[in-house]
Parts: sequence; C-alpha cells; structure tokens
Amino acid sequence: MTTAHTILVTGGAGYIGSHTVRLLASMGRKIVVLDNMVYGHEEAIVDPAVTLVPGDIGDHSLLRSLFREHGFSAVVHFAAYAYVGESVTDPLKYYRNNTAAPLALLEVMQEFGCKQFVFSSTCATYGIPAVIPITEQTPQHPINPYGRSKLMLEWILADCDTAWGLRSACLRYFNASGCSADGMIGEDHNPETHLIPRVLMALTGEAGALEVFGTDYPTPDGTCIRDYIHVEDLASAHARALDHLEAGGDSLRANLGTGVGISVKEIIAAVEKVTGLTVPVVYGPRRAGDPAQLVADPSLAWESLQWRAGKTDIFETVRSAWTWMTGPRKGRYRS
Repeated sequence: MTTAHTILVTGGAGYIGSHTVRLLASMGRKIVVLDNMVYGHEEAIVDPAVTLVPGDIGDHSLLRSLFREHGFSAVVHFAAYAYVGESVTDPLKYYRNNTAAPLALLEVMQEFGCKQFVFSSTCATYGIPAVIPITEQTPQHPINPYGRSKLMLEWILADCDTAWGLRSACLRYFNASGCSADGMIGEDHNPETHLIPRVLMALTGEAGALEVFGTDYPTPDGTCIRDYIHVEDLASAHARALDHLEAGGDSLRANLGTGVGISVKEIIAAVEKVTGLTVPVVYGPRRAGDPAQLVADPSLAWESLQWRAGKTDIFETVRSAWTWMTGPRKGRYRS
C-alpha cells in the first residue's frame, strides 16, 4: 500500500528497524527515523529518501517539533534496550528507556491526534510457558525486567486505546535472525548475543569458541529450541500491521514466528553446512532462566494481518547472515 502520509519510526537505525524502514521506503512511504544512535547505525539507513533525526523518544520538545513539521499519521516503535542479562543487573535503565520514555511519545501523539501505533514487542513477555506452541492466550509472566518493560508498554497501549482511541498492533517477536538478501544491511550489535551471528563470529575469529549453555534439556538433542524468524519477514509484518491500522482495524496482539523450532545444535550444523567450516564449540552448564523451548503459534497473524513467514529455510537464513558477516559492507557500521 502506498500512502502520502508520513510515518515516524523510532529506533529505525537498529537491526530490525532498518530492515523495516528499507521495506517501507521501497513501498513509497514517507519515513522519518528518530534514533538516539546508542545502538543504531547511520549507515543502516540506505534509502536517501528517508530522513534520519538523531534524538530521544523522551524529548517532548523535539517530538512536538517533528510532529508539527511532518504531521505523522502513524508511529512504528522499535526504540528499546534489549539485553536480557543487562536488564537483570540494571533494571532501572530498562524501565526508564523501554517503559517510561515512550510515555512522552504517546503524550505527543495524543496532543497531535495521531492514533496508530505499531509496537515492537517480544515473546519474552510470556516468560517460561507451560505449553508449546505459544499462542496469544498463553499467560504473560515475564521472568526478567526486559520482558516486563515490554509488557508494561503493551498494557499502557491498551489503556490509551480505551482512553483516547489509540489503536495499536503489538507484534511479539520470536528469535529475529538473518540479514538483507543483498547484503546491504545486517545485524551488528555490540555486544552480540544472538546465536547465529555468535556462531559465525566464532568462525571469523571475532569471538572465541561458541559456548553452548546446556545439553541436558528435554529436547531431542538436549539443547534449547527456538523459533528463528527472518528479519525481512518481521519487516513485512510491520507493513501489514500499518495497512491494518490505516484501514481502520482494531488493536491487536500477534506472535511473529515460523511455528517451527530449531535447536542450538541444528543451528551449528546449518552454519557448518553453509560455510564448509567447523565451528569451535565449548559445552557448558545451563544458563539460568533459559526455557527449553520457545516456539510460536503464528496463526493469528495470518487471520488478522494475512501475514506468515516466507523465509523459513534455516540454511538460507544462515547464508544471508554469512553474506553480511563476510561481505564488503561489514565493518562500515563500526568505522
């Protein structure tokens, strides 16, 4: 869907945000990215038509200026801290940035009559589920401040819907993975905690041997199972969510996953097949708080948004990440 309306994308210079911004811009949407650049990368904004504004989502004055200038019709909100371990050791940082700071954004949206909000939420809001696959009716009992900070914002959005008609799409991601097919943009966190890039970094020498936490889980090979959803599929879900809200659709909460679980050992095997190299691995004890399995039931996303994952071949996902890791643009983010 092409529209003349301008969309504000917060955190749009980050990993998932930049892939979404690129897709939305390719669809003819006018995009302004607001990113404080703590984890974002200017080089990740590859479309010259996209406006990048350095700044914070908690800055009322800046937000009012941007809303005045651009008259945003919707907000896509990625800006958040997302290191689970850090959230445990520094919870106030996460509640301040992930829960409190967006209040300023919502206040300015209300002030300017902007009532469409797509939220980058997470499966971490479910905690350790009793039943797999996870549906949207699975009780939300997050076990760390990161998950709680995201769930709190989901509650706030629901209250804003009741109070002043804000319609929101809360998209609960499972394990974001992969990079753009052409290698133009990719995953570049510092520190990097996601499994696929960690495995690849063990091959390139950017990190030491891969540490696998636990081989005695109640899974077929003893290692944790996760649902790996390609970042370009996540981007397409945001586009569908915007279409849904623009068409007058009600607020919704939807899981974004493939519905297929892949173990840590299976990821390692996929990397070895794609690269032809042997991954150096060290096996260690379980890590506290790691559920044995996290796999989505993504059927509601199809029912409500006509969206389903299209990039479900884990070998292709790994190949896209390897292309980025070894390609000519790798390192520009860190220069």
